[in-house]
Amino acid sequence: MAETISTKVLIVGAGTGGYVAAIRCGQLGLDTTIVDATGKLGGTCLNVGCIPSKALIHAASKFETVAKAADGGTLGITASKPAIDLAETVRWKDGVVAKLNQGVAGLLKKAKVRVVAGWATFSDAKTCTVKGADGAETTITAEHVILATGSEAVELPFMPFGGRVISSTEALALPAVPERLVVVGGGYIGLELGIAFRKFGAQVAVVEMADRILPIYDKQLTDPVRKWLEKHGVALHLGARAKGLNAAGDALVVEDKDGGTVELPADKILVTVGRRPVTKGWGLEAMGLDMAGPFVKIDAQCRTSMRNVWAVGDLVGEPMLAHKGSAQGEMVAEIIAGKRRSFDPVSIAAVCFTEPEIAAAGLLPSDVEGRDDVITAQFPLQAIGRALAVEAADDGGFVRVIASKTDHRILGVQAVGRHVAELSNAFAGWLEMSAVLEDVAGTIHVHPTLGEAFHEASLRALGHAIHI
Repeated sequence: MAETISTKVLIVGAGTGGYVAAIRCGQLGLDTTIVDATGKLGGTCLNVGCIPSKALIHAASKFETVAKAADGGTLGITASKPAIDLAETVRWKDGVVAKLNQGVAGLLKKAKVRVVAGWATFSDAKTCTVKGADGAETTITAEHVILATGSEAVELPFMPFGGRVISSTEALALPAVPERLVVVGGGYIGLELGIAFRKFGAQVAVVEMADRILPIYDKQLTDPVRKWLEKHGVALHLGARAKGLNAAGDALVVEDKDGGTVELPADKILVTVGRRPVTKGWGLEAMGLDMAGPFVKIDAQCRTSMRNVWAVGDLVGEPMLAHKGSAQGEMVAEIIAGKRRSFDPVSIAAVCFTEPEIAAAGLLPSDVEGRDDVITAQFPLQAIGRALAVEAADDGGFVRVIASKTDHRILGVQAVGRHVAELSNAFAGWLEMSAVLEDVAGTIHVHPTLGEAFHEASLRALGHAIHI
C-alpha cells in the first residue's frame, strides 16, 4: 500500500550538502524528511570520493615507506620486500566508510530526521514519489524542498565506462593493483589516484589535453608534483587527446600535440575528465526551475526560481567541493527556520592530495597577473625545521602569500609540500577575517610546525623574514 508523507522540509540527496541540511533542520525543530537512492548515507564524498580516496592514498603512502625500507633502507630503517593485497586494503577502506555511514545515520536519528530510501521523482515543485528497492511507493509533499542531488563522473562518448574503462568509483574498489594504468585527465582526481597506484607498484601514464598537469594552478605551484611524477616513472602525455581503444581493446590510442598517435597498453583506463551535476531522472523538468548552463540557478541564499525550492552543492556549480555543499546546506536550514543568512564566503579553500599536496585559498597569481598593487612573497619549506624533520623539505615545497600593497590585506595563500593540506583551514580563516600581513606576522606561531612557513612568508612580504 502506498504511503503518503507531508513534511515541512524535504531534502533529496543525502550527500554532504543534503545530510548536513537535514541535521541542522532537525536541530532547529523543523519536521524534516530526507530521500536518498543509494542506500549509503553520505553521498559521493563519503562513499566513493573524498574519504575512500584519502584512505587509499594513506595506504599507498605506507606501502611506499615500507618499500623504501626494503630497497636499501630509509632513515636507518630496513625491512623485507612488501606485498600488497589490494582486496584486503579495499576491505579496510570499506570499513572506514561503513563507520562514517553509521555515524551519519546516528546523527540523522538524533536530529529526528525521517529517512526514506529510494529514487525520488517530482511531479511538481513540492511533490515527489519515491520508489523503494522493494517496489513500494511513497508520495511526499513539502512546504520547502532542498535539492542536493550531487554530481557524477563524466564519461567520454567514444569510450563509455565498462570493462577496462573505469571511473574513480571503480578505481576505489579494484581487487588487485593493475600492472598498467592509464589515467585520462591530469586534474586532481586523476593525479591523486594515479599517484596512489604508482606507489602500489602499477606502471602509470597520464594523458592531459592541457600543456601541463593541474592546469587551474600556476606552474610554480604544480612543478613539485610534476617532478615527483617524473622521478617515479609516471609517463606524462601533455597536450594530448585520448581517441579511444585500439582494435584489440587492450590499449588507449592517444593523439599527441604534434598530431601523431601512440598506443598506451593498459589493464585499466581511469577516466577523470570532470564531473557533472545530476539533473536527469528525478523530474527537474517538472519543477519549473531556471538553469545556469548545466547547473540549477540560485541566488546568494541558494533560492531557486521556484518559491521555497532551494538547491545546494554540486548541483549549483563550481567549486564542486563537499565543504561548499555542507556550508550551503546548513545555511538554507537556518534561513527556513527564520534566521538571516546569505552565502558570501571570502574564500572556499581547496586541496589536492597529490604528492606533494597543494592547498590554496583566495586569489591565485593568475587572478592578479599584471597588477602593480599587490605584494607576493613565498617561503621555502626547506628552511622550516619541522619540514626537515618529517621529510617534507626536499621536494621544492613552499608557502606563498598574496596581499594588497596599500593596506596589506591578505588576498590569497597557496602552499605545496607534504602535509600542507592541514594548513588550508588556517589560510581560509585568515582570509575570512580580512586579516592583514601584520596580523599573521604578529601572531606567535608554534615551533616546530609547518605553519611557521606562513608566518615567514608574511614577514617576507613585509620585508623582514627571519630565516631566509
